[in-house]
Amino acid sequence: MLKAMAEGAAHFVDLPELHDHVGERLAALTRNEAACVTSGAAAAITLTVASCVGEPAQAFPAEAEVVMFAGQRNGYDYAARLTGVRIVEVGPSIEELRAALVRRPACVLWFAGAHYAADALPIEDVIRVARELPSAGPTPAGTPGGLTLAGTPDLTGSPGPAGPPAVPVIVDAAAQIPPISSLWRFTTELGADAVIFSGGKGLRGPQSSGLVLGKRWIVDRCRAHASPNQQIGRGMKVGKEELLGLYAAVEWTLEQDEEALLAGYEQMVDRWIAGLREVPGVVAERGYPSEAGQPHGRAVVRLLTTSGWTRDGLVQALWDGDPRIAVGVSGVPDDAIALNPQTIEPGEDLVVLDALVRHLSPGDGERAGRDA
Repeated sequence: MLKAMAEGAAHFVDLPELHDHVGERLAALTRNEAACVTSGAAAAITLTVASCVGEPAQAFPAEAEVVMFAGQRNGYDYAARLTGVRIVEVGPSIEELRAALVRRPACVLWFAGAHYAADALPIEDVIRVARELPSAGPTPAGTPGGLTLAGTPDLTGSPGPAGPPAVPVIVDAAAQIPPISSLWRFTTELGADAVIFSGGKGLRGPQSSGLVLGKRWIVDRCRAHASPNQQIGRGMKVGKEELLGLYAAVEWTLEQDEEALLAGYEQMVDRWIAGLREVPGVVAERGYPSEAGQPHGRAVVRLLTTSGWTRDGLVQALWDGDPRIAVGVSGVPDDAIALNPQTIEPGEDLVVLDALVRHLSPGDGERAGRDA
């Protein structure tokens, strides 16, 4: 990835053409109709929602609705509201979803991950209900819903199944790699119109990149709304370095042995639990799935009162060490920390374990945070 980014930085290119070529290759690699690189997953939410609103150039903020399950509301839905749309909340009920979709909202925005599943319908049900609605048919060029950007072909008048459905379904799967099959499962296999990923996280690509995969109509509209066009996404610029870096990252990811990768994560978790088993005042156990709902374990380390540590004190002590160690606190009790194997390199798990044993063992000379 770094080599690809460095090579890109050394040359002047036609950026729209590079977007096209990278998108074509990414679509082929991921078994999708089309693909485009964005400046992060949150930018991808804004662009896909804008594409579903489908208003003419520079017509935002727009009066439209986006349906979301109330249990999936989160800080990232601000990226949808940036377009001016109103979020309509529904519960995990087929009847509630049908009632909301009859109003013909711009789209349904559904968040993937085990941590979002409890209070929402499965994506299969969401897509099925959305497809029950009759399509309004192709939108003539120049009418509301047809983008007519200077230098950009009209992308909404495509006849037949290539055009937008009555209510599109967008899946935010920003952190849902692994499994790598997420790249095509939601769209090609299940029928969602678009799926969004972070370019960083599981893809190990540029942190300032994101990826939209799915139907041609929505990806083309994303491109039309984005830089270098003077549209709502003009400030969400993607450089040649991110384009090439993310392409290289997807190629690399698809070449990996995912089964072996996940097994390696579980081995790290096992070493953490075994290494902390005899440390007094500590209970370490396997948590599953990860805090982002990915299909691998993490070590959840609970601090008993006899440990002499507060959770915040230990977090700070690990952060102040050399090397700095950041641990998770999301989705665990107030007296616990979480150790995620996905964010470290092989062998670094032993550095983490050594630091924890050193701080938590009786007689530790570094008492900052203890008995706080």
